Amino acid sequence: MTEAADEQVPDDLTPAERGMWEAFRHGELHDLRSGVPERDDPASERPWGPERRVRAEIVARLLLHGPEPVPGRVASLKLSGAFVTGQLNLSGGEVRPYVELHDCRFEMHVLMPECSFTTLRMVRCALPRLEAARLSTQGDLHLPQCSVPGGIRLTDAHIGTDVLLNQLTVGSNRHGRSISADGMTVGQDMEAELIDSTGEISLRSAQIGGRLSLRGSRLRNPRGRYALNAARVTVEHTLYLSAGWMTGGPPGGGTPPAGARTRNLSVDSGVRLDDGRFGNAVVIDRARFRLGAGTELSLRRIQTPDLRFTVDTPPTGRVNLNSAKVGNLTDSMSSWPGPGGIDLAGFTYERLSPLGPFPLRERLQWLASATPEFHPEPYEQLAAALRANGEDAQARRVLLAKQRRRRETLSPAAVLWGHLQDWTVAYGYRPGRAAVWMAVLWGVGAAVFSLHPPEPMKAGEGPHWNAALYSLDLLLPVIDLGQDTAWRPAGAYQWAATALILVGWVLATTVAAGVTRVLSRN
Repeated sequence: MTEAADEQVPDDLTPAERGMWEAFRHGELHDLRSGVPERDDPASERPWGPERRVRAEIVARLLLHGPEPVPGRVASLKLSGAFVTGQLNLSGGEVRPYVELHDCRFEMHVLMPECSFTTLRMVRCALPRLEAARLSTQGDLHLPQCSVPGGIRLTDAHIGTDVLLNQLTVGSNRHGRSISADGMTVGQDMEAELIDSTGEISLRSAQIGGRLSLRGSRLRNPRGRYALNAARVTVEHTLYLSAGWMTGGPPGGGTPPAGARTRNLSVDSGVRLDDGRFGNAVVIDRARFRLGAGTELSLRRIQTPDLRFTVDTPPTGRVNLNSAKVGNLTDSMSSWPGPGGIDLAGFTYERLSPLGPFPLRERLQWLASATPEFHPEPYEQLAAALRANGEDAQARRVLLAKQRRRRETLSPAAVLWGHLQDWTVAYGYRPGRAAVWMAVLWGVGAAVFSLHPPEPMKAGEGPHWNAALYSLDLLLPVIDLGQDTAWRPAGAYQWAATALILVGWVLATTVAAGVTRVLSRN
């Protein structure tokens, strides 16, 4: 800047460039727009005349080695409605002035790799492509309502505060990526709401200090597996994959007021959030996922205190929650795909908060559709979450369903034994049923043994025969093994006594296990 202060204004400046030069020194806006919206749209094919053209080399000279400002003013480039001819190349440069461009059109790719800014704002601009790998800003990076058909590269960029990409229209490069931002760090929020992206948005290993919002966006990638690839992303607050409001909504998120025009999130290809870390929540609501063959909504190994999955229409492909860890799961019965469309292996959650009715029968079907082959963990996880919600009776029903599902994998003999356990005592998860069976068997035993009292051990020495007490003694596991004649009644009653003893032991053990389970939980 010191050397540039002594330089004279270039002699070859056009009137548009001379006005831009002077506006820069005064920190004022240089507006070349006509005032007619149709003529001022930079994305249209309408030609712009020489009165609106400024050379890219003059813009670069102002930003990198501009003149000293007028005393009492701060130099800044505020340019509207300009057609920047040639290639703007700021690679490796240090741009100190404030930069804000509105409704500008660029003839060639804009090159800003390893360039540093204080703040960079480009609003409603049209540029063929933006190359800005390792870009750094102290403040914001704003590209709202811009049109970039050749894609944006922000790999390893460092943004001091916010990234704003709302209503951006972006195409893909030759590798099929629309936004390449792997390893990017953002100090606060990254908003990409209502954007139209054709290609892959890549945010692998990106770190967002606030929230990441893609509300109301349209993401599609006809040539690749993913429309959004954010593996290993870290979001300190919340990820929003939900509806956005076109008009009438509050700035910075929140709930839109009545009458606000909204647009649901639409994704035509896969979404990958594997190994992501989210400090507050992941909100997937009012979104439509059209997942083609071989693509999925992948949430493998994510960690978040709250997962909200409440889409109105189930994704057409697979939802993968393998090994994900969630504090609270909020979902709805209509959100999940059908059989074979869910992977819940290793998925853990502490609480369930369904949105609307979600009967246990449907919840068990949810588990069955997620596990074509039997695995006990999803059932045990669901039972633990139901107990945490105070629904102990439903938790027992889930564990009973686990045993019934496990029975399908056993040998014929084990299946028969399993059916007997299910029919009599429900695998021990309904101990009251075992007590009822014991009472029935005691009554039957008392009736049977009253017809055949045993001989006393010594003639004339023995209490009066009581068939009810004898039958109870056989059914309970507190039996005097010394009463040899009592254990082995003669005649046809030997087999009846043996059967009662065996069944009594099974039932009594089941009752004891059930009581122990209840006492241990209390």
